[in-house]
Amino acid sequence: MSCDQCDGCAAGAGAATDGGAASGAGAAASAVGGAGAAGGASAARTPGTRRIALLGQPNSGKSTLFNGLTGARQHVGNWPGKTVERKAGAFQHGGRAYEVVDLPGSYALSAMSPEEEVTRGFLAQGGLDAVLVLADASQLERSLYMLADFAGISCPAVLVLNLMDVAEGQGKRIDATAIERRLGVPVVPLVAADRTRYDALYQALERACDKRSVIDPAALEHNMAQRFGSTWDAVAAQLPEEGIGPHSRFWLAAKLIEGDGPARELVRQHVDAAANAALDKALRGVKDGIQNAGAARFAWVEQLIAGAVEREGEAAGGRKANAASAAGGRKAASTASSGSAKAASPFSRFDRLATGSRLSKPLAVGMILLGFVLAFVPAIPIMMVGGTISSIGQEAAFALSGAGVADVVGSFLSGVVCNSLCFGTMMVGYVFGINLVFGLYEESGYMARISYVFDHAMSRFGLQGKSLMPFLMCFGCTMGGVSGSRVIDSWGQRMLTVMMAWAIPCGSTWGVVPVLAVAFFGMGAPLVIVGIFCVCILLMWAVGHLFGPRLVKEGERAGLVMELPPYHRPRLGNVLHGAILKSRQMFVRAIRVVAIFAFAIWALTYTSTGSVEGSALYALGTAIEPITQFFGMGWQTFTAWLCALVLKESALGVLSGLFAGGATPNAAVVTAVTGGVAVAGNIGEIMAQAISAPEALAFIFAFTFNMPCAASVSATWGEVHSTKWTVITAAFYIASSLILGCIVFHVASLFF
Repeated sequence: MSCDQCDGCAAGAGAATDGGAASGAGAAASAVGGAGAAGGASAARTPGTRRIALLGQPNSGKSTLFNGLTGARQHVGNWPGKTVERKAGAFQHGGRAYEVVDLPGSYALSAMSPEEEVTRGFLAQGGLDAVLVLADASQLERSLYMLADFAGISCPAVLVLNLMDVAEGQGKRIDATAIERRLGVPVVPLVAADRTRYDALYQALERACDKRSVIDPAALEHNMAQRFGSTWDAVAAQLPEEGIGPHSRFWLAAKLIEGDGPARELVRQHVDAAANAALDKALRGVKDGIQNAGAARFAWVEQLIAGAVEREGEAAGGRKANAASAAGGRKAASTASSGSAKAASPFSRFDRLATGSRLSKPLAVGMILLGFVLAFVPAIPIMMVGGTISSIGQEAAFALSGAGVADVVGSFLSGVVCNSLCFGTMMVGYVFGINLVFGLYEESGYMARISYVFDHAMSRFGLQGKSLMPFLMCFGCTMGGVSGSRVIDSWGQRMLTVMMAWAIPCGSTWGVVPVLAVAFFGMGAPLVIVGIFCVCILLMWAVGHLFGPRLVKEGERAGLVMELPPYHRPRLGNVLHGAILKSRQMFVRAIRVVAIFAFAIWALTYTSTGSVEGSALYALGTAIEPITQFFGMGWQTFTAWLCALVLKESALGVLSGLFAGGATPNAAVVTAVTGGVAVAGNIGEIMAQAISAPEALAFIFAFTFNMPCAASVSATWGEVHSTKWTVITAAFYIASSLILGCIVFHVASLFF
């Protein structure tokens, strides 16, 4: 079929600016995805540039293909007015420029989640030259459901059969030419991780753009008509024959029968009162619309691939059972052994252990902790480079001072410029390690098993099983835990996970708390640790209770919706390429946040005399000490609390300098980066003589539950792409830590 409407849709969409609403037919069509669902979809582009979109289910390889096409020429942000991640990039081929948008991964176009809403709204606005619909070639029966839901949208398309290497490893042979004849659009077998095999994809893309051929939905429409009989005819008869915008009459009829609210509103605006009344009457008689429409789509998928996929050792009857159980395309199902007798191998035995035994959860926890440790292997060399930058900055400061240059210049160079680069480099080193190791987990297919195993438990908090990984990693490093949240597809669940993960005390915290707890409370120190864990759980509950309803809608709190991909050997080169790209993006975004924190602390703690009394922080701290004392901290402990905003490790060094003499707070922060900060061996005893037990306990709790560090804030901003929610998270924990300090101080004062 040839698309006669797509050019009209593009014209109707107009030249909407990024975040603005399109006008004309494009604006009307956008209602099908919800108000403002895809603002900016039809933003002005360079003349002659072709715009394409990547559409597919999670684990279909969209991100891999996106990275392969665009390389470093990509931008990650949020959709205008939405909290869903937006990935856009560009590439050139054959003298032609292309813009690529990686649409959020979803299982259908039902607008039942923010990701589906954005995807549908973007497609509704038109203006696309082609849509690349990705499917997992190793499990076509399930992964083609998105194609079935897309059929009927009048936009040129290419079906990309990704993961062909996995399908071939299962003993499958796919006749792409036969599928192409039935669909009416180009079909390309592909291994997205292998960029040397993209030539066929480029050729198919050019054909789709030039011929503007769209998917032929005739067979699918026949299935729908058989399923719904006279009801289908009654609904279709009331719809415009030419459809509405890029949506064909068939597509609209299917969505109406499914009870799709946005589609009904769109139709209501485009047909007269008599037609609307007739539609209401016809739709009232529909029962199990979603289930029956899903079954019709799966039947179409079966017809589409019948005879085109040859399998070794697989009974044909098994596929129908899979299709029936997955009607609607929205429930999790394990496909670890789908495909061939070859799969009944060590992989199948391991999968039974990983997903269906009492050892599944301990195994998943062990694998996460192992990954956390392995991440340090590639991270340490990069982090050492960061430490070297800080050391060079300190040496440069000494050299400048010796040359007669004002001390403030050397201090700024060391404390702000070099320390910012040091923080950023060390952070990106660990982010690189996390992305590399867990990228291997994800590409091999095991990451999905971790999600599956813990999904039921985590769904009680409005989260999915993947959220466990960031939580466990935060016991070592909050920044690593935040970076680990990247595997969570839903933005709302990812943001909620990050917010809750900030409550977990990191490894640096445990380097400070026991020292003070033992010095002040002796044998009672374990009770302090128990209290910290209790408050941690309470704070995580409070975050979920306060922010969960805003971040994760009630309909999204039912647990994970996904396919478990088959196991396969990951391509190290592809994972490495992706880890480098993600780390580069993180460094560019994070260095600005780190620099702001470093400058603020430097400006407050710098003193030309070498004495803390000459710093702005001393003047500020002593001036507001009556206020800080209300929160349980004197100016010295408040100074340490404030410096910990940049680096948790600096707290003991700052306290040592203030109570035992030595390094100024600024010097303590600078040297803590390289691990060279001097701490008095008896700092706990010295503090015990200078401050009260209630103040020490207040500091312990305020310090522990303060925002983790500048690097964690940077990582959060880099992962969630939302300044608003990053600020909300930081403000919440700063306020919570002060409130906790206040409560602990005043309660403890009753006993000490």
